Amino acid sequence: MVTLNRHRTARTHTEATPEAAPTVTGRLAQAMAVMRIAFGLTFLWAFFDKLLALGFATGRNPETDVVDRFGDAAWINGGSPTEGFLKFGADGPFQSFYNSIAGDAWVDWLFMLGLLGIGLALTLGIGMRFAAAAGALLYVMMWTVVLPPDNNPVLDDHLLGAISLVVLALARAGDTWGFGRAWSRTSLVRDNAYLR
Repeated sequence: MVTLNRHRTARTHTEATPEAAPTVTGRLAQAMAVMRIAFGLTFLWAFFDKLLALGFATGRNPETDVVDRFGDAAWINGGSPTEGFLKFGADGPFQSFYNSIAGDAWVDWLFMLGLLGIGLALTLGIGMRFAAAAGALLYVMMWTVVLPPDNNPVLDDHLLGAISLVVLALARAGDTWGFGRAWSRTSLVRDNAYLR
């Protein structure tokens, strides 16, 4: 005869706890901080170049190579920061959509405010989640303007930038050489974690 013994095991109820945020320290944290600041300054540079037509991407005639700094191409002088790229640079399946919104005031304002906000947030290390989401969205939208990319059937620097911004936010790269830790202790951020 076989006897089965059934032992009662104590079952404990455990609450699901959110996964702890990664702790990046040392040289990796510093390298990610440099990368975060570099991305931030890239967004800020694009903002100021389009705002003032500093003669790099904006204010330079590609046919004659003549530079008109602070001229008519500057946003502060009535130039459109989106018209040239969306009207003449768009190609692929979304070309007609981007052509239709090229130079619209609402597009210019959203684009410029996005460049400024993302650039400041990344440079200062605050609002990294929001900046990463907005920056990744902007990068993906810019990727869709010219499809397929010139050098690869799928990937280009816009998608790599989007992925990098998400990684920086997940690793809390704003805490090193930035104001991320102080920002996270404010009541605004404690009450609204998405602003972290």
